[in-house]
Amino acid sequence: MRCIGGSMHEWRKLYGVHGFSKNFSKFSIVLANKQVAWIVYDQSFLYTQIFMHMIQKYIRTFLPVDYVLTDWPSIQPFYTNLLDRDLASLDGLTEFLADWSELEGVLEEDAGWRYIRTSCDTTDAVAKERYEYYITAIAPHVAAVTDQLHQKVLGASQIHILRQETQYAIFFQKIENQLRCYSKENIPIQTEIQLNASQFGVISAAMMVEIAGKACTLQQAAAHLDATDRVFRKAVYDQIQQRRLVDKEVLDALYSKLIQQRHQLALNAGFKNFRDYAFVSMNRFDYTPEDCFTFHSAIKEEIVPLLNELAADRKAKLGLEQLQPFDHAVDVAGRQPLRPFRDPEELVAKTITIFERLDPFLADCLRTMQRMGHLDLASRKGKAPGGYNYPLDETGVPFIFMNAASTLGDLVTMFHEGGHAVHAFLVHGLRLNAFKHCPSELAELASMSMELLTMLHWDVFFADPEELHRAKKDHLIRVISCLPWMATIDAFQHWAYTHPEHTLAERAANWNRIFSDFSDNITYWSGYEVVKSNLWQKQLHLFEVPFYYIEYAIAQLGAIGVWQQAQANPSQALSNYLNALKLGYTASIRTVYQTAGVSFDFSREHIRSLAQSVRKAWREW
Repeated sequence: MRCIGGSMHEWRKLYGVHGFSKNFSKFSIVLANKQVAWIVYDQSFLYTQIFMHMIQKYIRTFLPVDYVLTDWPSIQPFYTNLLDRDLASLDGLTEFLADWSELEGVLEEDAGWRYIRTSCDTTDAVAKERYEYYITAIAPHVAAVTDQLHQKVLGASQIHILRQETQYAIFFQKIENQLRCYSKENIPIQTEIQLNASQFGVISAAMMVEIAGKACTLQQAAAHLDATDRVFRKAVYDQIQQRRLVDKEVLDALYSKLIQQRHQLALNAGFKNFRDYAFVSMNRFDYTPEDCFTFHSAIKEEIVPLLNELAADRKAKLGLEQLQPFDHAVDVAGRQPLRPFRDPEELVAKTITIFERLDPFLADCLRTMQRMGHLDLASRKGKAPGGYNYPLDETGVPFIFMNAASTLGDLVTMFHEGGHAVHAFLVHGLRLNAFKHCPSELAELASMSMELLTMLHWDVFFADPEELHRAKKDHLIRVISCLPWMATIDAFQHWAYTHPEHTLAERAANWNRIFSDFSDNITYWSGYEVVKSNLWQKQLHLFEVPFYYIEYAIAQLGAIGVWQQAQANPSQALSNYLNALKLGYTASIRTVYQTAGVSFDFSREHIRSLAQSVRKAWREW
């Protein structure tokens, strides 16, 4: 398709196509957030053509198009080229930034595929070797030369001109933070941390139990925790927890080692502790540790009472003398567990149908990923735990990884990761990779809002009105009740990293104290004290991405705001959501939230208001 004197791809490359909106039989082509043309289209053909232009792989202008990373010497000349540049002119500076961005994109996509392949099969020795080679033989060199490039760009005489643009101002702030956190002594420590952190996935992937004569991953086994047979449910829960306890000492030692290594990182960079280092290295410009404590208090005061209410209601409806930890997933009315899909193929097909209803663009994102083999959704032995969406900077088409076992939670995970994927597509046309790489507070707004925006169309998965009603109500409960767990994990990390010399006994005691602060007081844990003390070990983030968890809570509050909009005006809510995502990281977190039509607010009053809204809907449904 030709468009106003040039192909859509040429327009994307030159100006960046931020997106387009559907309006009956026309498309608005939006460049740099300005509508420049309406184009009449035929839905069966032209839409797909526009979409395919939008996601074409980035065309290299600095590195050879056939370049493939092999080792550090093969990539080093490109870094040397950048270090030797004269940045006296504004044009020279902008070209330097574009070429540097391209180089980073090549490396990040290569590293991404190495990570993806080893998480898809933790038993693949070749994949493991390639991933570890990147970490040990390439990444340390990149870290050292990147520090030199940071210093070079901040010393450019024309940088003050670019600082006047918000997206560059944020970018340069990030560079300043990275310089604050950099220490040459930390390069080998960071390598060791990455290698050690990856062990969590290997250890977890090997955890198997036998349920009804069948070997299951823990994710597959957990799908039985909503069984109506309480004896069976307890047996499943006990098997899962006993299997986790087999590796308790190994994971305790691993976490202790990671805490010590991360603490040393902080000391080497001039910080008092890793918590303070993390807030700078993660570019948390919009909030402080004190804001997190305010959030913790608000959750304790406004949400934990709701947990008690829900737990008491569950106990009464199940007719139990004691509500135990294995009683929280079963349906309180004794109905059979919801099984919204049979297999990953059905999950994808029906998710595409829902995305199509929302906006054809969203559906085409998933279709493209499916066609390119960028979906690995089934749970299996040897596969790392958890789920993620991995952006691929050059290709522009991300990769979704998860461990689906046909539960409602798995369905929500698909929508969650689908939201991340849509975000990756929408920012692909931004000029620099730094503009595409959003902080987690923005990335999780994309994913958690998608969970709630899709709810209007869950009839695709639940044809039975009663099951549809039940699924929506269950998810609303989950949305609000997960906030205390998020506060628990965040508070635990604040304690662990500000007390790096703690003993294992102190760790268990403080975990139990924090867990108690954010849990209901109805659940009876007698006989499961060791299990409760060890619950933190199931949380991947503690090992692999420290301090990445409060973002889920921040984004959940924003997502509830998006959902509130959608109750009144679904199309406007979706429009606001997509407009916010298109910004990438070219605006502050607060500005992006405002664009989505929601508040960036941790206050008790705001959290109370959102909780009341969800509670009202839950009671009325």
